[in-house]
Amino acid sequence: MSEGKGRKGRMLMPTDLEAYRQALLEIYLRLPDTPRRLSRFDLCLVRQLWERQIPVSLIEAAFLLASARRAARRPDAMPLGPIRSLHYFLPVIEELLANPVPELLPRLPAQQSHPAPSNY
Repeated sequence: MSEGKGRKGRMLMPTDLEAYRQALLEIYLRLPDTPRRLSRFDLCLVRQLWERQIPVSLIEAAFLLASARRAARRPDAMPLGPIRSLHYFLPVIEELLANPVPELLPRLPAQQSHPAPSNY
């Protein structure tokens, strides 16, 4: 794939649509309850995401977040049907665009021990 590392190790967009499509397809097919191929509507969405320059890493995060939310449902809840389209993930992609997740969480400084207050 023609995806390279940019500043600070961030992944850049694949330089061509086919590489982008292939990257998304490989991730999508590994998810549970997804179809084994993309529909023509899904391929249209892939092109739109590529044109908007939405990184594969953000879309992968949306796939994982949506899948985790599906898996975390109550055991007694009605079962969900299979995912029929890449469009299922679009609201989560938009959610992550609106509320970006930091790539690396800042490390918390070591807690300083404070003496217990005296009761005198």
